[in-house]
Amino acid sequence: MRALLSKLNKELVWTPRPIVFKAFFSSNRAGKNGRKDYILGPDLPDLWPSPTSTPPPPPPPPSQSKVDEKLVPTIIDGRSIAEEIRSSVAEEVRQMKYSIDKVPGLAVILVGQRRDSQSYVRSKIKACQEAGITSQVAEFPEDCTEDEIVNAVTSFNEDPSVHGILVQLPLPQHVDDEKILGAISLEKDVDGFHPLNVGNLAMNDREPLFVSCSARACVELLLRSDVKIIGKNVAIIGRSKVVGLPTSLLLQRHHATVSIVHAFTENPEDITREADIVISAAGVPGLVRGSWLKKGAVVIDVGTNPIEDPERKHGYFLTGDVCYLEALRVVSAITPVPGGVGPVTIAMLLSNTLDAAKLAYGLS
Repeated sequence: MRALLSKLNKELVWTPRPIVFKAFFSSNRAGKNGRKDYILGPDLPDLWPSPTSTPPPPPPPPSQSKVDEKLVPTIIDGRSIAEEIRSSVAEEVRQMKYSIDKVPGLAVILVGQRRDSQSYVRSKIKACQEAGITSQVAEFPEDCTEDEIVNAVTSFNEDPSVHGILVQLPLPQHVDDEKILGAISLEKDVDGFHPLNVGNLAMNDREPLFVSCSARACVELLLRSDVKIIGKNVAIIGRSKVVGLPTSLLLQRHHATVSIVHAFTENPEDITREADIVISAAGVPGLVRGSWLKKGAVVIDVGTNPIEDPERKHGYFLTGDVCYLEALRVVSAITPVPGGVGPVTIAMLLSNTLDAAKLAYGLS
């Protein structure tokens, strides 16, 4: 018996295997955690095919596209939903001003000269003004240091008139996102990116102080459009900490069956075609073709991709990840770009900032 056990033990000894991509990709964890990499996996970037180098195939001719005459897709109007939320926030801000003579305050940190980021920040500041929320912007050049940004975050953390802090992403490559976002006070993390907020979101028996504005927007759009979530198959395209990850965690709290599609997923269209709800946040214009969607699916297009166009007012226009006209042939509901997720995301930012102020002043 002892001889048999000895032989089995030798056969069952775990032998570490090399990471396949080690020679091609550098891992932030490599060399620090040793064998822990085998558990956490290699740190690989989600690099989707470039739409400029590998354009999507042309849509099928109309004669080959079967259109269901009975299927009339609903265009989910994000602007009207956002207006309802913003009106509610503005009313609560007025009540706060009347009762304690205080109003919520938001601080935004903007690094670099990205036109899309500047446009988003302008929209957020304008929304704050309309809701009665005070706001301020700290702008830094592209080549600023991490310490300069951290110092600004620290200053806002200590400012009692600032209840929410938002760092406009993406940051320049030389800046460590995690370091900057981790410096934000938990009570002022209105973007919901603090590790404790994300961790609490992942645990069903805990409550995060704040949930990612984009994730909240996706679920808010579904709920206000009377889309059933419980028990439904949901495919989320993209797994970023801004949208994909928090949205998947939030939908699991709503008892959806969630699949994540990323740049390494083989045959992603096979997964999305089985989904009742498809949420795309890959940041690749035209990635999701009509053939990726099943009949009657609900599509939330989070993609906000700037396409250069010198004839436009700002020199570019925005388009989504989903081929909109193709999707209209098969879906039951879809969000447009622009006018879908974007306005509701800003409304969620206002809501989170209001909640942060309530927390600071001990209001229910």
